[in-house]
Amino acid sequence: MASTSPISDSTRRPLIGASIAVWRDGQVLLAQRDRPPFAGTWSLPGGSVEVGETVEAAALREAKEETGVNARSLGLATYLDVIRKDEAGDIAHHFVLLVFAGAYESGKAYAGDGTRAVCWVKPERIAGLETTARLGDAIAATQDVYRRSLSG
Repeated sequence: MASTSPISDSTRRPLIGASIAVWRDGQVLLAQRDRPPFAGTWSLPGGSVEVGETVEAAALREAKEETGVNARSLGLATYLDVIRKDEAGDIAHHFVLLVFAGAYESGKAYAGDGTRAVCWVKPERIAGLETTARLGDAIAATQDVYRRSLSG
């Protein structure tokens, strides 16, 4: 029986994504998604890696495109497998997301490409937001990298 999954059999591979937690004065920059499959949820700026682009460069580019903010990468903090199933139980989306920690450099945050809104938020306030899966885990990992960069 043929699969009814939106991911065709010839392309049943995870997509690689990159995101970055941009930190400034103890707050992290979040973007509210404007497009499926995560429309309406708050997340870190991020998206697909383009052919020929490093994952780190993709994270920095996505932050600029989605939020208007320029950041400096502090390094890879963690990765997340984001696997969503459809109503039939078939895999609808599988992203392998590499999450970087970053430090704010310049720019006024605004809702750019693919975002409804952006905000700077203290990590303890994230629990009250509708977020993408495991956002709290990603933020905790990036916060550790950010804190180490301040002390060393």
